Amino acid sequence: MVLERSIAVATHGRYLAVAPTTPGPAPILAGFHGYAEDAGMQLARLRSLPGSERCLIVSLQGLHSFYNRRTNEVVASWMTKQNREEAIADNIAYVKTCLDAVAAEWATAPVAVFAGFSQGVAMAFRAAVHFPHRVAGVIAVGGDVPPELSPDALRAIPRALVARGSGDSLYSDAQFFRDEKTLREAGTNVHSLPFTGGHEWPRDFGDPLGWLLS
Repeated sequence: MVLERSIAVATHGRYLAVAPTTPGPAPILAGFHGYAEDAGMQLARLRSLPGSERCLIVSLQGLHSFYNRRTNEVVASWMTKQNREEAIADNIAYVKTCLDAVAAEWATAPVAVFAGFSQGVAMAFRAAVHFPHRVAGVIAVGGDVPPELSPDALRAIPRALVARGSGDSLYSDAQFFRDEKTLREAGTNVHSLPFTGGHEWPRDFGDPLGWLLS
């Protein structure tokens, strides 16, 4: 007979931070990369957003690292279907620890925007509903709202920008509309951004931070 158990252990995560260029407490812009990416990739996306220089940018890397077989680069993922509930709890605790650490190191305002791409979208929504201060909103590109978040939980998110490339084969048009509907029914002010492209970060967002932080 084979018995399966799960066990909690301590591990180390990695995050990248960029201090704001403006003086005084800054809002946090926290980012979550996609599957087989790293924190640097999401950091570049966040820094491309107009107004990001006014934020304390934090790009978190998934706790589960592995090698990209083609490039030999170290990349990461957020979770698999195995031990999913435990991984969600671990990731939520990890995000809290990271954001507490940056708030202790830099002057931050008690407000945050959470931005995710692909697999990182679910993490952005989870991080937002568990953030203890004011959530300005979520930027979600190419990934869905995680199914375990109830309408009551999603009410913590006042605004969301939800984007999808027209040729995205990993995030369907049907799921895109379902996520819009789920968020609107929870009371979130949703701005939809369909764009020409595939499973990718759009080249031109407009000014999402201006809208979210207004």
